[in-house]
Order: sequence, then structure tokens, then C-alpha cells
Amino acid sequence: MTDASLLRLLQLSSATLPVGGYAFSHGLEWAVDAQWLSTSDDVIDWLAVQLTESVATLDLPILQRQCLALSQDDMNALIEWNRYILACRESYELRLTDTALADAMIRLLKGLSIGSDLFVSLNKTINEPHQISYVTPFAIAINHWRIPSHHAALGYVWAWLENQIAAATKLTLFGQLTAQKALDVLIPVAEDAVNQSLLISDDAIGTSLPGLAMASSHHETQYSRLFRS
Repeated sequence: MTDASLLRLLQLSSATLPVGGYAFSHGLEWAVDAQWLSTSDDVIDWLAVQLTESVATLDLPILQRQCLALSQDDMNALIEWNRYILACRESYELRLTDTALADAMIRLLKGLSIGSDLFVSLNKTINEPHQISYVTPFAIAINHWRIPSHHAALGYVWAWLENQIAAATKLTLFGQLTAQKALDVLIPVAEDAVNQSLLISDDAIGTSLPGLAMASSHHETQYSRLFRS
């Protein structure tokens, strides 16, 4: 891990990265509105389960495999894992979150002259709009900046976790100090999620969180909301 790649990882995982992560709550807003979650401890438990049963078992293993595919110039594997992760999104909104972030990341990377030819090839092969997962351009940026895949996974988890904590803060479940205390509890869980993801075999990649899927689905028709999903 060079200083340059570390700085690029910080850039890529920063909340200021203009991909719109702040606009999505991953079902958290509806869960709060429905009073499934009413305390900071409820939110911590909600996020911890997602880290261990979704991010660790789906996003991170696929990120690792896509980084490997890119290092080997294996476009078929890159595309197949992209399709796989989108197929695992359990609601329309969760899929929208994934593809909307991807669209924004692709625009950003093209603006930085990163992966332009690769994105052309992807679009020709997939041949449908909004069918690229956020994990895919994230992996392309990781490959371009030569960031080790293990550190890339840490950056990916941090970006996800920081956005979720920010969403809870906007929903007034956290004050600034409580948010930092929540991060203090969840950072070790995030670290374990990264380590857990290294042990996931191809046929074990996936997730099933019915509560998250229901919260996300209900949020699609929530009367008043702050977040897109």
C-alpha cells in the first residue's frame, strides 16, 4: 500500500465523492417511520446485521472477484459478477440504489479519464441502461489506482457505513456524539465483515434479509421522505 494508493482510497471512500450516497437510506427511513427502530441501539443492531449478513456475504466477495477479473483482463467474469450482484438485490429500491450510484461513479471516472474504453465495452455487452452495479466501477477505480483489494474492501465498507450513520443522524436518531459512539461500536464489526468476506466461496455468495427487503419495498410508497431509498 503506497502513500499514493492510500490517498486515492481515501478519495474513493470519502463522503464528498459526488456519487449521491447521501440520498439513500437502504430502507432505514421507513424502518424508523414504522417504529421498527426507535433508539440508537436499534440502529446499531440494524446496521451490524447488514454488515455481517449482506455486505460481508455479497458486496465484498464480489468486489474481490471483480478486482481479480480486472487484473486478469477477464471481461466475462467482470460482467457475470455484475449481473449476479444486481440479481441479489431484493427490492426495486435496493437495485435502484446500486445502479444510481454506479451511473454517478461512471460519470465521475469518465471525467477523470479512467476506464472509458472499459465502460464502452461493458455497455456494448450488457446493452441495457442502468444495468451496472456500483461495485463494478468501484473495482475499476481500485484497479486503476492499484489499491490492494483488502484495503479496497475496507474503503468500501467505510463509505457504506458512514452514509448509513449520516442517514440516521438526519433522521434525528443520532446526535453528533452518539453517531461517533455508534461508529466506535460498528468499526470492529466492519473489520470482521471484511475478514469474513475473504472466506466466502463462490457458491455461498448472496444475502437474504427479509426485514431489509420489506422496509425498502414499503419505502417506495412512503408518503413523506427525505431519501430516494
